[in-house]
Amino acid sequence: MPSTREMRLRIRSVKNLAQVTRALETVSASKVRKAMNAYGATRPYAEKAWKVLVHLARQPGHQSLHPLLTERDSIERVLVVMISSDRGLAGAYNVNILRHTLDLEKQLGKPVDYIAVGRKGRDMLVRRRKHLIADFSDLPAAPSFMDVSAIGRLVVKEFLERRVDQVFLSYTEFFTMIKQVPTTHKILPLEVVYGGKGPNSTNHRTSSVFTYEPDQNQILDEIIPRFTALQVYKAILSSQASEHAARMVAMRNATDSANELVDVLQLDYNKVRQQSITNDLLDIAGGANALSSAS
Repeated sequence: MPSTREMRLRIRSVKNLAQVTRALETVSASKVRKAMNAYGATRPYAEKAWKVLVHLARQPGHQSLHPLLTERDSIERVLVVMISSDRGLAGAYNVNILRHTLDLEKQLGKPVDYIAVGRKGRDMLVRRRKHLIADFSDLPAAPSFMDVSAIGRLVVKEFLERRVDQVFLSYTEFFTMIKQVPTTHKILPLEVVYGGKGPNSTNHRTSSVFTYEPDQNQILDEIIPRFTALQVYKAILSSQASEHAARMVAMRNATDSANELVDVLQLDYNKVRQQSITNDLLDIAGGANALSSAS
């Protein structure tokens, strides 16, 4: 049985660990709010851009207006942008998005190229020997649109140069602090359905009148790549919020487990200490009896 000194050291160590996990929980809760505020800030531009795209979808032969709107006759190769985290301690967050992405690959039944956003996802894809064409790790804690625009440009380039025929986003959609769901969303070719819903947006009326300058084609050349990059940006913000929420829950559970372990260890320590006191009293009583017998 360990000594009381060893048990005191172990109790102190577990208490220190609980303080660390409690601090990580607090930090993650703050980061969730910041990520959701940034996500909400993208909504005005996304809604306006979607209204323009829906208006253009009303035109006859709208798919022929731009190659990013055109469905390919046959799907030979697919590109998947998988968004994970750079750090662990987030429960099953990274494993869940990996499983979801690999299930998507099986459903597609086509050769798949990957763009990894996040070190954890990159490492897991490399271990499984997937074809990785780009890696975007170590993004800022609060990324701006410019920080991730390179991902959007690469996605558009791969599609326009016909190296891939479809592009999917695989990310974690944030719903609540305890609900984050791995999600797949096709971003290229962009599907604009008249009277439908925009990606991650609500229904929009299409009765607005638009005047395009200089012309529709040049507007599409500008707005569709930007809108594609915006979808990637929103997916990254949603994934970051989900990551921090998952880490907050994991750290809360770790703190609770540490506190329970401290209670158990404290009880064992009290038992050992009481047994030590009892033994000391018995030794004193035995010594006193020996002295009185000798006298």
